[in-house]
Amino acid sequence: MDPVTDIAVVTTIKERCRVCYTCVRECPAKAIRIIDGQAEVMPERCIGCGNCVRVCSQNAKQVRDCTASAMALLQEDSPVAALVAPSFPAEFSEYGYAEFVGMLRALGFSYVYEVAFGADLVARAYKQLLENTPGSRYIATTCPAIIAYVERYYPELVPMLAPIVSPMIATARVVRRIHGPEIRSIFIGPCIAKKGEMLSSLLPREVSATLAFSELRLLFSLSGITPEGTEPSDFDPPHSGQGMLFPISGGMLQAANLPEDLMSGEIVAAEGREPFVDAIREFQSADVDVALLEVLACQGCISGPGITNPAPLFRRRSLVSRYARQRAAAADHNAWFAEMQRYGDLNLTRRFQVKDQRLALPSEEDVQKALETMNKYGPEDYLNCGACGYDTCREHAIAICKGLAETEMCLPYTIEELKRAVGDLALSNTQLKKTQQALMHSEKLASMGQLAAGIAHELNNPLGVVLMYSHLLKREIDDAGKLGQDLNTIVEQADRCKKIVAGLLHFARQNKVQRQAVNLDSVVRACLKGCPARDGIRIDVLNKMSDPVVEIDRDQITQVILNLVNNALDAMTTSGGVLTLTLSDTDKQALIEVQDTGPGIPEDIVKKIFEPFFTTKSIGKGTGLGLSITYGIVKMHSGDIRFTSNCDPAKGPTGAKFTVMLPRFEHG
Repeated sequence: MDPVTDIAVVTTIKERCRVCYTCVRECPAKAIRIIDGQAEVMPERCIGCGNCVRVCSQNAKQVRDCTASAMALLQEDSPVAALVAPSFPAEFSEYGYAEFVGMLRALGFSYVYEVAFGADLVARAYKQLLENTPGSRYIATTCPAIIAYVERYYPELVPMLAPIVSPMIATARVVRRIHGPEIRSIFIGPCIAKKGEMLSSLLPREVSATLAFSELRLLFSLSGITPEGTEPSDFDPPHSGQGMLFPISGGMLQAANLPEDLMSGEIVAAEGREPFVDAIREFQSADVDVALLEVLACQGCISGPGITNPAPLFRRRSLVSRYARQRAAAADHNAWFAEMQRYGDLNLTRRFQVKDQRLALPSEEDVQKALETMNKYGPEDYLNCGACGYDTCREHAIAICKGLAETEMCLPYTIEELKRAVGDLALSNTQLKKTQQALMHSEKLASMGQLAAGIAHELNNPLGVVLMYSHLLKREIDDAGKLGQDLNTIVEQADRCKKIVAGLLHFARQNKVQRQAVNLDSVVRACLKGCPARDGIRIDVLNKMSDPVVEIDRDQITQVILNLVNNALDAMTTSGGVLTLTLSDTDKQALIEVQDTGPGIPEDIVKKIFEPFFTTKSIGKGTGLGLSITYGIVKMHSGDIRFTSNCDPAKGPTGAKFTVMLPRFEHG
């Protein structure tokens, strides 16, 4: 590798990068990799074509800035020459060429030369090369991006690169012959790949800096230079001939009098991101059997990334052609011919080197794995939408294997993952809402439990006194009389109050859990024996437990089962139905499900069913403590109780199902 030319010509401003993958799509060298969602230009792979700069709508691509070094050179005492690319009429269309040259001199340039004359010399060198080496095949090397592309991705074609310098270097050598090796030259043009060419270790440092047209406009602005404040001037000789056409596709061929003959097919021209890649690939495979392949990375130099003129392509082409015609009409052809003769012995040769950046193809197994990570398991899943910046899903998968891309670049995959994430988030929100409701309910019941415990303790003593004196009076009074009947009523109701207070104490978890190993199936069946039979109701018990032995308080869990069963039976009294008790377990839990086919629990009372004294039964039929006590007992066992219900026959069978989850062991 050439350590000098690996200096980054283009970098990414991460704060501006919006991860649209347009730069990946437009990069012919695939020199941009995505890391953690950010585009990164790899200098060792970059050819400096500037496509990424041109297409980035967020201005996230930053070109190596030479304005500071150029101004530093201009402020020195040594003379500095401006080498102006022949595409300048396409950029500075608002100025006449004499005004433009005058502005350059006002900026501090001692000399201003046309690179178009160097293009004339280069065109003649190509014509001589083809005449002197019949049967040979060459790729033109006027475009530094093309040179970089061949050196990196088609190293076997490096010997076929025409060993001729670019017009920029040719002009710099002319200027050095005129003024000596001490002269400093600054190239001004539309191409950012020239910055890489300038730094190449295979070329003497004949150009000291390169300015894109956009950078020159900035210097004019910072220096306050306008056409009105400067004196018009002409370029320094030697003046150019048809080299002024070089920026236009095929211009070099016309300047060299090497027309693209469609009949012979010996010379072929191609331009643009996709055509130049295809042309070089076909040249390598010998599908393009030509003597000279003249290729440009852009649609002519009038479309270089350093151009800021928003005029359409053919308008810019017309500007260059019109300038060439005007200059040709006033040109001194004899003087031009004499200058060409004068520099006939100028050395225009150069060398190239292999900088192979081809990455080994991954195995088919690795490619398939990469495809599967994007949920692409067969050809029917390959959408080939190009949103990732690669033409096909397979190319994207290969880039992933090479470390150039990420799975998340696949838009369909990302959309599916986003849908899944939204679904998971919605589920989490639902679960969170239920948990919040359960927590609020638990806190409410805990507060009520504390209140109930206090009330129960306060009522126990007066109730005991009432019962004691009631029983004493009963011993002294005949039960048959009216007074005896009234005393019996007092005793019965006081006993009822005593039971309610006991229920409150259970709800408030004042009783302790006396755990012992019992057979849960036996507990359930014993409970059912004590339940009175109801007409039209069938009771089924399904035991799915792998191990029915659990550590619980038998009496308390018996009360839980009886409460749930009696509630279910009461719900089906009028219409009949099926009561199903299902026992199941895991390694750490035992589950009791009590499901009925009754009318279900209405939505408006769902939040109240565990509250003490809430009941839907008629007065005297229930205290409203059954489910409250059940809830308290389950919580005392460090378990949980949940229920589901359906009241709408259109949604399926009606009924309610309570699920009690108990730890299998005391510390389970």
